[in-house]
Amino acid sequence: MSQWSTAIAERLNRLRGIRELREADTGLRGRVLAVKRYQHDRFARDYTALLADPRHANAARFFLEELYGPIDFAARDAEFERIVPWMARLLSDDVMRTIADLIELHALTEELDQQMATTLLSAAVDERSYRAAWLRVGRRTDRERQLALLLSVGRELDRHTRSKVLAGMLRVMRGPAQAAGLGRLQAFLEAGLSAFAGMAGAREFLRVIEANESRTISDFFEGK
Repeated sequence: MSQWSTAIAERLNRLRGIRELREADTGLRGRVLAVKRYQHDRFARDYTALLADPRHANAARFFLEELYGPIDFAARDAEFERIVPWMARLLSDDVMRTIADLIELHALTEELDQQMATTLLSAAVDERSYRAAWLRVGRRTDRERQLALLLSVGRELDRHTRSKVLAGMLRVMRGPAQAAGLGRLQAFLEAGLSAFAGMAGAREFLRVIEANESRTISDFFEGK
């Protein structure tokens, strides 16, 4: 396996382990969902302008629903696991690295969400309890790593939108992917590329996210 195939497989295995702990505890599962719903609502509030802007709305919704949505992505991740060797044969190392970064971001987000949920007393999450859970978990370096990964994935997706080969390959794969039960994965990859292609440049979009999330991290850890 290539470097990125190995990294993808390891990160998917990490995700599976996180989920197994959650599935063994119904209460924890409910609190994780509550954390995710709060974060989803927070993102929607903080990025109202991006979501309302025709140029940036699709990319904002991609992050909101596909990376921070309050749903279980286990089925999509299982599809990734099934086709890692196949992807390595068809996709360039550059694209494989982007997929590896996406999954690392996903795994780190799941881990942080779940750790926050373990500190909550109930599934009733509001600003006060969310901030308290954030501070109990700490891990500022990982929060900054989470943001760095998000920005890196955004820049990589923006770059891939200029690849006619990748766009053509995804179109060709659409029918076979559906037939093979890989529809979620196919839709995810197409949605990401389509959202970023529609912006004709992601610099301003990513600048807004970097400024807001950096401020949120600082405010939370410094008690503002």
